Amino acid sequence: MGTTAKEKRRYTVSEYYALMQDTEEKMELLDGELVGMASPSIQHQRLTRFLTIALDRYITQNYGTCEVFSAPTDVMLDEYTLVIPDVFVVCHPEWLDAQKYNGAPDFIAEVVSSNRSDDYIKKLYWYQRSGVREYWIVDPKAKKVLVYYFEESLSPTVYPFGVPIPVGIYQHTENPLTITIPEEQA
Repeated sequence: MGTTAKEKRRYTVSEYYALMQDTEEKMELLDGELVGMASPSIQHQRLTRFLTIALDRYITQNYGTCEVFSAPTDVMLDEYTLVIPDVFVVCHPEWLDAQKYNGAPDFIAEVVSSNRSDDYIKKLYWYQRSGVREYWIVDPKAKKVLVYYFEESLSPTVYPFGVPIPVGIYQHTENPLTITIPEEQA
């Protein structure tokens, strides 16, 4: 029995990797569906670099065991879902293999690009469902950050740029971390 025109092909992560071998196009896999990624702007890259450096500096200075990664590092959430977050922190190094992180990162930040609904709706759903502890949606157009502390609430806390933002995964440590995204980053 063949598939009808309305039925979409549902790919596994293994099939995704086979398909991506022969292309330069960046795509993610959400519940078996291939989803194209927006090309990042300079502003997007600056924000991504800023967050990566702030998190990495904190972990290094506090002798943390977690590690920071940024795109284009793959994260496999399940057999049908592979994402490429802009910035993420992992605290289970044993879940890394040579190609990807296998499981839900502790912290993810997505910098909003032209594919706004992916970050605000699709990824929000997948990150919460898969067990990500904290998710930041950094929106340079709106100059705000929506922070989801999933262990505490399903509702976001909204922070404007220029205001210190507590990093939830590090709030119960001897030296809590806050990150202030400068207004001029927007």
